[in-house]
Amino acid sequence: MTRSTIATEKAPSAIGPYSQAVRAGNTVYFSGQIPLDPATGNLVEGDITLQTRRVFDNLVAVAEAAGGKLADIVRVGIYVTDLGNFAAVNAVMAEYFQQPYPARSTIEVSGLPKGAQVEVDAILVLP
Repeated sequence: MTRSTIATEKAPSAIGPYSQAVRAGNTVYFSGQIPLDPATGNLVEGDITLQTRRVFDNLVAVAEAAGGKLADIVRVGIYVTDLGNFAAVNAVMAEYFQQPYPARSTIEVSGLPKGAQVEVDAILVLP
């Protein structure tokens, strides 16, 4: 099976030894995105809603670089530092996805890189 990396300047550069995404066959595996501004590399300051929108904007950029779109995502993993923010994250996700929604897990974690409040990874299947 052929593997290729996906990279775009429209999403934050990797901050470690990993790729923004990897394509294997027609499947694209996204690394977790935190709310980093791709232009500055800085964490987007603000509430969970602003941070979550930045995360999904970053995912859109990586999906497009892979030749797909958010509607091609079949699974997302959401990691939050406070499950009390679940409703706000869910509301933002509803702005970006339409039915049929991807499968999803939401997990509370004790911390995320750079002090982010939310991180999202995904799996996309190209048509």
